[in-house]
Amino acid sequence: MSARQQVTELLRSADVEAGGERPWDLQVHDERLYQRILAEGSLGAGEAYMDGWWDTERLDELFFRILQASLDDKVRTPSVLGQVLLSWLGNEQSRRRSRRVAEQHYDLSNRLYEAMLGPTMQYTCAYYGPDGAEATLDEAQRAKLDLIARKLHLEPGMRVLELGGGFGELARFLAAEHGCEVDSYNISSQQVEYARGLCEGLPVDVRQQDYREAANESRQYDRVLSVGLMEHVGPKNFRAFFDLARARLKPGGLALVHTIGGNISRGGTDPWIAKYIFPGGVIPSEAQLTRAKEGLFVLEDWHNFGPDYDRTLMAWDGNFAAAWPDLKQSEGLDERFYRMWRYYLLSCAGAFRARQLNLWQLVLSHGDLPRYEPVR
Repeated sequence: MSARQQVTELLRSADVEAGGERPWDLQVHDERLYQRILAEGSLGAGEAYMDGWWDTERLDELFFRILQASLDDKVRTPSVLGQVLLSWLGNEQSRRRSRRVAEQHYDLSNRLYEAMLGPTMQYTCAYYGPDGAEATLDEAQRAKLDLIARKLHLEPGMRVLELGGGFGELARFLAAEHGCEVDSYNISSQQVEYARGLCEGLPVDVRQQDYREAANESRQYDRVLSVGLMEHVGPKNFRAFFDLARARLKPGGLALVHTIGGNISRGGTDPWIAKYIFPGGVIPSEAQLTRAKEGLFVLEDWHNFGPDYDRTLMAWDGNFAAAWPDLKQSEGLDERFYRMWRYYLLSCAGAFRARQLNLWQLVLSHGDLPRYEPVR
């Protein structure tokens, strides 16, 4: 059977046609695509898209169907197996290696992120919630900030440790709106500079340091939180992360972890994502997280609102596409970057739509609270 026939049959099992007329069907511009997919799997498919070898009107819908049919597990290539082997042999999220994702991804132009993320500069899932059918991206991001604050039952004067601070809006919100003092750790120089400007005049200390540096101080905090960091911590470091959080959390305190979550325990990530977007990233599973925190914390609440990430990513893609003409000129970005970035956003949207990815918020305590009431 030819490479074209093999790939065509696989696609049909996911209700996708090569040369079809539906928005999610594949339009092939280079016949070498079929052999490239069989030889290189998802990495070859993604790079072929960047090279202009194929197109589709709706990347998000294409990936929804491909992932719902588990086609990614049916094409096992040397690149995938090599990624798995590497994850078992080494610590891809060591302090030295963790710098890669900051330099390659988070230290890109702030203008790009301003255009894509909107006023809140929140580069994590928004919270549309049960009553958010008509909410804008900005409204949903502010609702996420409020949700986190309510889950933590904040009081003025509390000291908060933020591990992985992003562009600083959460720290600003906790200080300005809730009267908290915040110490925030982040290794991205671009984000740290932005956050320091945003939080100027507030009791917020934005530190350009790896989150692991917080283990070296003796200070304890009323609240410890991590939003969008766990995906970069890595399975070999999950236990140490929870050890750190426990050591820094005062008796009677609360910790919150906001993370993308997967349904299967893995040691690595998709090869295309690892190469072009998040080097060293690994999406944790329920089993990996519960095993890592076992004996350290009581799990007070586990909230999944993964479908909201599909909607968040689609809004980011809309913002990015609308801003592209200006970004292309002002930031010197080329067509290959445009195709790469939309492939990233829309493939991830499809993964959340297929429920292969989730968005979890975990609330943890030392087990010394008489009662915790879940918040939604």
